[in-house]
Parts: sequence; C-alpha cells; structure tokens
Amino acid sequence: MKLPLFNCILCAFISYTSFGQNKIDLKAVFDIENKQIKISQTIQYENTTLDELQTIYLNDWNNSYSTKKTALAQRIAEEYRNEFHLAKNEERGYSVITSIKQQGEDLVFQQLKNQIDIIKVELKSPLKPHEFYTIQLNYLVQIPSDKFTNYGITNTGDVNLRYWYITPAVYNGEWHYYSNKDLDDLYIPAANVHLEIEYPLGYKLTSELDVSNQTKLHKTQIITLEGTNILNNKLFLSKNSTFNTIQKDSFSLISNIKDDGLEMIDKVLITDRVTTFITKKLGEYPQKQLLLTEIDYNKDPIYGLNFLPNFIKPYPTHFQYELKLLKVALRNYLENTLLVNPRTDQWLLDGIQIYYLMDYVDEHYPNMKFLGSLANFWGIRSFHAADMDFNDKYVLAYMLMARTNRDQPLTMAKDSLLKFNNSIANKYKAGVGLKYLDDFINHDVVENSLSSFVIENKLKPVSTSDFENYIKSKTDKDIDWFFTDYLNTRKKIDFKIKKIHKTKDSITLTIKNKQDNHMPVSLYALNNDSIISKTWIENISKDKTITIPRNDANKLVLNYNSVIPEINERDNWKSLKGFFFNNKPLQFRLFQDIEDPYYNQVFFMPTAEFNNIYDGFTLGLRIYNKTVLRKLFNYRIDPQYSLKSRTFTGSAVAYMTHYLENSDLYAVSYGISGGYVSYAENLFVRQISPSLLFLFREKNDFRSNKRESLTLRYVDINRDKDINNILTSNEPNYGVFNARYIDSDDNLINFSKWYTDVQIAKKFSKLSFNYEYRRLFESNRQLNLRFFAGAFLKNNNDPTSNYFSFALDRPTDYLFEYPYLGRSEASGIFSQQYIDAEGGFKSKLDTPFANQWITTLNTSTTLWKYVLMYGDVGMLKNKYDHAHFVYDSGIRINLVTDYFEIYLPIYSNLGWEIGQPHYDQKIRFKFTVDPQALLGLFRRRWY
Repeated sequence: MKLPLFNCILCAFISYTSFGQNKIDLKAVFDIENKQIKISQTIQYENTTLDELQTIYLNDWNNSYSTKKTALAQRIAEEYRNEFHLAKNEERGYSVITSIKQQGEDLVFQQLKNQIDIIKVELKSPLKPHEFYTIQLNYLVQIPSDKFTNYGITNTGDVNLRYWYITPAVYNGEWHYYSNKDLDDLYIPAANVHLEIEYPLGYKLTSELDVSNQTKLHKTQIITLEGTNILNNKLFLSKNSTFNTIQKDSFSLISNIKDDGLEMIDKVLITDRVTTFITKKLGEYPQKQLLLTEIDYNKDPIYGLNFLPNFIKPYPTHFQYELKLLKVALRNYLENTLLVNPRTDQWLLDGIQIYYLMDYVDEHYPNMKFLGSLANFWGIRSFHAADMDFNDKYVLAYMLMARTNRDQPLTMAKDSLLKFNNSIANKYKAGVGLKYLDDFINHDVVENSLSSFVIENKLKPVSTSDFENYIKSKTDKDIDWFFTDYLNTRKKIDFKIKKIHKTKDSITLTIKNKQDNHMPVSLYALNNDSIISKTWIENISKDKTITIPRNDANKLVLNYNSVIPEINERDNWKSLKGFFFNNKPLQFRLFQDIEDPYYNQVFFMPTAEFNNIYDGFTLGLRIYNKTVLRKLFNYRIDPQYSLKSRTFTGSAVAYMTHYLENSDLYAVSYGISGGYVSYAENLFVRQISPSLLFLFREKNDFRSNKRESLTLRYVDINRDKDINNILTSNEPNYGVFNARYIDSDDNLINFSKWYTDVQIAKKFSKLSFNYEYRRLFESNRQLNLRFFAGAFLKNNNDPTSNYFSFALDRPTDYLFEYPYLGRSEASGIFSQQYIDAEGGFKSKLDTPFANQWITTLNTSTTLWKYVLMYGDVGMLKNKYDHAHFVYDSGIRINLVTDYFEIYLPIYSNLGWEIGQPHYDQKIRFKFTVDPQALLGLFRRRWY
C-alpha cells in the first residue's frame, strides 16, 4: 500500500516542479461603456530548458484586431468575409502597453514587424536554466466587436472574452509563437492564475476559475478568481446570464448550450450520462468546473444537425442536445488537459474527440441512422443513404475532399488547411483513422491506450511523436504505416481483388494496391451475409497473392465493415459463384443518393427550369450517375419539354476526370457535351463540343486562390437559319476550334484574372486578351479595372454581317457559352442583360461591333457603399473605316457582385443619356438564375 502512495506523491511533486513556477497575477478594471479593460499584470515563467534566454516572447492576441493587415484580418478576408475589412475603427480592438518592467526597471520591448500580436522583450539579465523571470505589465485593452470571431463585446453590451490578456509564449528549445487567425489555437504553458476583476453592477461573471472572494462597491463589484495549471481562460460578463450549473460528483458543468426546450430533469440526466462517459474514458477532470458555451458549439458544431431548418427534426431532441454537449465537453476537456501545440498537432485533439464521439453513439445509440427518423419514411427508406449508420457520415465527409483531390495531411499546420478540411474533413479523418488503427491492432488496444495516454499525460507537454511511441509500446504489430502514410501524407487508400483461383478447399487470390502506400486491408470471406473469416493483409506494395481456406465461402470482400476510409469501394468484392455474379446489377433511383458500391446506380430527377424566354419553362427528367461523392466518370442526360416553344429540347454531357497528386497540374478532364435549345423565336440550335481541360493550382498551398486552366475544345454549331436577322449570319452552320488559358487569383481584397483566347474557324481566326483587377482599399473604396483587346488574324466573313465580330456592349455569343435569357432580342428588358465580355460597355453606341480590332478599358470605383461610378473608354476598327474612339459613364449598383448588378448610363458618345427619351431602355442588368453559379458564393468560403 505504501508504493502507490509514494508514486502519487512523486507525480504530484513532478507536476508542481514542472508548472508551479508559472504564475499569472492580474488586476483588471472593466469600463464596458467605453469597451476598455485597464490591466495591471505580473507574469512569472520558468525556463525548463538547458538554454540561457536573453529575449522572451509574449502573446498579445487582442492586438490582432488592431489593423486590416494583421494575420487575423487577412484570414477573415481569405474566407470572403468582409465584416472586418468594412468595420469602423471603433469596432476593432487593440492593446496599448504602457510599461513592461522587471525588478522595477523598464524593459525594452517591441511588437514583431509582421506579427503585431507578438511582443519581443529584452530581459534585464539572462534567464538561466531552471530559473524564472518575473515581469510586471501595465496596458489597456480595447475590446473588439464580437462579430468577427464571436469573442468581444456584443451589440447588447455583453462581453465574451478569450485570449484577452497577455500570456507567455512556450519555449522548449525553440520558441513557439504565432499570430491569431481565429483558429482558437493559442499555445501557452500551464500556469497558476489569480485574477482580480472589477466590473459594473448588474453584470454576472461566468468563468471556469474558482471564486475566492467577492466584494460589492458603490457602482462596481470586485471578484477574485483562482485556478491551478490553467491552459484556457474564458470569461463572460452578461446582464442576463443564460448559463446553468449542474453539479457532477467532484466538478461542476457550466453551460449555456441551447437545449431546444428540454426539461431540467432531462438536461440533468443527459449531463450525467455525458460526464460519466468522459470520466470513464479519460479519467477525472483536473479542475473543479468545466465551461461549455454556445460559442464553442457554433465554432465546432455537429455538422449535419446545424444545416437543417428547425421544423425538420430527424433526430430526437435529447439526442441532438446530448451530442452537442458531448462534442463541446470532449473538446474543452482535451484542450484543458493536454499540452499539445494546437497549431501543429491539432489532429491528436481532433482524433481523440471524434473517436469518442463515434464510440458514444455506438454505445448508447447503436441503431441511430445517418438520416435519423427520415430513414423510415416511405420513398426515402429505399435509398442507400437510409441504410447508413450515423457514424458513417465521418468517412463520407472526408471523402468529399479526398475524391476531389482537395484533402490535406493531418499533420499539416492548422493555418495551412482549407476551411472545410480544418473544420470537418481532417477532424473526421483523424477520428476514423484511430478506428482503422484500432480495428487493425485488435483487442481494443487503441481504445485502452487513448484512455491511458490522456490520463497519464494530463497537464504534460505531449506531441505526435509521444503518442506514436506510446501506441507502439502497446502492440507488436507494425503500425509505422499509420504515422508515415496516414498522418503525414495525402496518400489515398484503394485496394482491389484482382483475380481468384478457387478449389474445393482453398481460395488463391491476388490483391492489388492501387495507391503508393503501405497501409493494410482487411479481407472477409462470406457465405451470403454471414462472416466466415477476417484476415488482415499487410505490406502490399503493388500486388500480393495469398491463399486462404474456402470454408463454404461464396464471396470475398475487402474492407467489408467500411472501417478503412477507402476512396473507392466499387471493386472490393468478388463472387465465387461464377463470372456472371461479379457483374454489378443496375439500380435505378429517383433523386441523387449516397454511393452504393455494390450497384451501378442510375438516378432520375424531375427538373423545372427557365433557361431562356424562347423555350420558357421547361419540364424534364435528368438521368445521371453522379452521387454525393464525386466519381471519375460522370454522365448526365437532360431531355426536356419546353412549354413555350412546345418542343423537346435538352442537353447531354459525359466526361472523365483524372486527379494528380503532388503536382501543380492537379486535374485533367476530357469529355463531350451537346445541346438542343431555342436561340430565337421558333429557331433552334444544336451544338456538340468535345473538350480537354487542364487545371493547375499551387501544390504546396491549397489556401491560395491562384488557379490556372487550359481549355481546348471544338464547338460544332448547327442552327436554323433566320432570314429576318442579318446578325445571325448567312452561314448558320459552323465549327470553331477554341483554346483558352486562364490565370486567376480570386481574393476579397485583391482580385486579378487574365486570359488569352484563340479561335480558329473556316473563314476567320482571332486572338483576344482580357485582364481584370479589383482592389478593396482600407478606406472601403473599391477600384475595378478591366482591359480587353482583340484582333482578327483572318476574317473572310460577310462584311455586312457582324455575327462573328467583336462586340462593344453585347456579344452575339456564337459559341453559345454566355447565360443569355434573350440572346436574339434587340429591344425590351432581355436585350438589356449585361455580361462582362469583350468590349464591356454598358451604353449602346452607334458603332457596336468591330470586324478588325478592338481595345477597351472598363473602370469603376466606389461612391458610397454598394454604389459605384463606372467609366469605359476604347478604340475599335472596322474594315474600310477609320478607327473610332468610344466612351461611356454612369452609376453601377452592386447588389451581389458578379451575380446581380444594375448599370445606369449617364454620359457617353451619345451625350447626356440620362435626359434622353426612353431612358428606361438604356438601363442594363447583370443577373443569374443558375443555382450552380450562386453556390460559388458558398464554395469559395470553404474550399
């Protein structure tokens, strides 16, 4: 009995000596009316290394709000959120440091040049190993608005704070400091914290720290908070607090997570079940209180639940609240106990969190489906999505990125990840990977090791290498593949049963590894749906041939339980009944479904569209093979009946895409498309276009919006001839070879894009160049520039027709690539539709076409908010005519940039247009009704 007691005392002593010397003593006076905090602070920090330090670094993350050029500002802009860039100065926070002293003497300090939320301090004397420095700081904190990161001051005067005071950076042989990027990943050493907070009466303070004293004054109150070995310190001041406290054994759970109207008794029972699960798996929580907030949940929600409208409730209310509570509790528990660098080793926290989320559902809700109660509805229960378990969503979400070549390594720095990867895909891949590892090692080694790893390393610095050594010490199996291939690379998993030779007693088969990795795969022998055997096959470099007992098996399946996040499961099985049974049967489904690897799926979807005024509304039936997860080969057939033209129209497309990893050329796509639609009243066009597309990006920086593409296509056009409209050309049928190279860098603050285009046809060839630039200045003024130049290399077209000519304001679109609703209209509102192409003019001038060359410059700049002034100038030249100088100007109203805009002409070559007759017919509109185009607003924020 004495030995365990001695071990406990020894562990406590080690913990104290490791972190007992780190202390933060702070006095803060809150002036909420002026959004300020006056702080007097002492920091004591121990040098636990063998190095001597003359310089130290401090984190001042509140100062990351101070300008529009900080890493935080840039991060927000990268995700196409303009609230920070457009904010008023008083809405952004900052810090003003008046002094930093050591032993009463001022120290030299400065903000880092490109990281103004990091402070470099020169100590009075070198800090020797195992000694500590003590410095005193005085500074003022201006609280930012909460609309940027959810932390700050709200419109109602409540204060939600995180990273609000200055903290020491970690030094463990090298300095670990980095700027705030709204990733909630500050890396600091554990410290004993003592806070004395003075704030106005009428507010309630909520914190995880223990309250040691509380005093009320005339207009304010002072509360003293204390905590030992604190890593995170959130603080909330609210007039009408929504926090509830539920006591659980040795600690309290404080939460304001929305409960959707649950009774208190239900909340207590759910809280008890969640906390019991966590303490059973991860041990006792080392603090007295665990704080869970709605902000935490909004930043890391249960994706799927949060996208559904309130009136659709496929899951029981208690289940939704339970998972919300569990996910936030797991996250906060791990963040407050494991000293992991969250910028570089985030996957470890994510993996443990998601692993236990999946574990909890398996334990308490084993029959919960991905679609919840919707899975039982008639018409839905026949879908493969209705068969999926709730936990299957984790592999599905990761595959959304892996199938489109946008996945990133789990060990990549958090700030280098795409938003979708950081928020969803990488988290899920980490959790699924631990399940994969657990299934491979077997005997619950990983689950038990995760628990003991967290328990044994509470409040100790840990990293991926520590976790690797720990897991490897628990098994004799070779698991190098997990830490080399699965964590550190983007290598996909894809196996195939290549060939089979069967006898009465045995089966000899060859398994092909279609990817360059060393990951193992499970092989199942089945008799119908009964599992006869399961074998793990390791070290498959390319092909591997093995022999197994037959034992009445009639089917072999790789990864039968789908634990392995395999990119393609469609070739994972072989029947032993004969060749015919290996053919996948066709499966027809109304509406799109989740991919079922055991069938060739064909989907049907009724459509109702409005593509142009000549066909009007069209009703059709779309036939396609595209599932929720992207396939390499896709086809779509869209037969439609047009209610206005009373004709069958439609389109079809088939294309193949190849993705290339670790290359700037990341995708090659080729295919053919065709269509038959109206292009004028009672006139139709048939187009067929084979194409080849090369897509480029920066292979080492997926967050960069820099993209390049090269498109090669041949457009074959066959039109009904319109004898009444000379603009439609005397040659109704023609073919054009088109090559276009595009280079774009699409950003909120700085946007640039250029392309060069070559077209070659029987009677003409032409070359054009287009450049666009946008800049959003710190004054919130926007500048837009667009330059276009085009010239015919050959033009043997009829000189009386301008069908193939360059257009000044409205291209004829002979390649049928622009979304015109009324492409042949010469009057009326549909003739006023504006598209940024060719000359880009808004006014309809007397010389609208050029059959020799054209060059134009389009500009616009902000007048007030979304109202801009535009101006266009240019020169154009026709055969047998002199060059014409053209110009126009007016007002541009940006309702949704690039999607819905209005142009009001004022002055041009025609004079003062605003005072001329029929001015309403001169107004131009830019608008789109294409849902895919509108989805681009969402995609660019996440991908």
